[in-house]
Amino acid sequence: MRLNRFLAGAGLGSRRACEAIITAGRVQINGRPVTNLATTVLPEDAVKVDNHLVRAERQVCVMLNKPVGFLSTRTDPNQRDTVFDLLPPDMPRLFHVGRLDLDSEGLLLLTNDGDLALRLTHPRYKIEKEYEVALDRPYETGLTEKLLQGVYIPVDSREEGSPPERVRAKAEAIHRLGPNKLKVILRQGLKRQIRLMFLEFGYEVKKLERVRLGPLKLGRLKTGLWRYLDAGELAALRGGEKPPKAAAPRRSSPGRAGRPARP
Repeated sequence: MRLNRFLAGAGLGSRRACEAIITAGRVQINGRPVTNLATTVLPEDAVKVDNHLVRAERQVCVMLNKPVGFLSTRTDPNQRDTVFDLLPPDMPRLFHVGRLDLDSEGLLLLTNDGDLALRLTHPRYKIEKEYEVALDRPYETGLTEKLLQGVYIPVDSREEGSPPERVRAKAEAIHRLGPNKLKVILRQGLKRQIRLMFLEFGYEVKKLERVRLGPLKLGRLKTGLWRYLDAGELAALRGGEKPPKAAAPRRSSPGRAGRPARP
């Protein structure tokens, strides 16, 4: 197995990201530094990254129906609930694909497949994300064209202390579901994009639920539950055909300190 593929299988990122780890001289095989990208790994080899032994894990991809009130992060200094508290403790180390903010809910993928994560999040692949949105007051249909053309929203600057930059955010499609309910489709993935876009026109988003990511739909998976993706769904996410009927959901594990996950 090629070294970059081995590292990606160990959950260290996409193959391209793992190539950067290799060329930076951070990898050792059987105690010897390795920087050659063509290096292969044998089953008996001991591979270390930054002096930590790594092992290739089975590739896992699960779909979670994220509840409101859970952070899309692995750890929180304030000990708040995270999406990983909803998974069983013996699950391999996973990473969230994109994120949903604390007050948002719906479809969230978690995986240790770095190549799949890159395909679903990199702008060049233009993966659609579909949301159901409830506003605080009736929607003015005249705003649709403006949202499709794009509106400038603030984003945090990378330099500490610098004022927020403003970037152009746009929707791909907007469909009205009711007086104050909409279906919004994005191809961008800016932080809090939908909330900030509507805020520019004086609307507050009261509920935001992601119901589709590319060809994969949330379906009837209940809040707080998760399930593995099957081979057909994974093929569809990688650019294949429409996924078949969804697999059965799994119940979430007990939350922190033995508390059940919130519904």
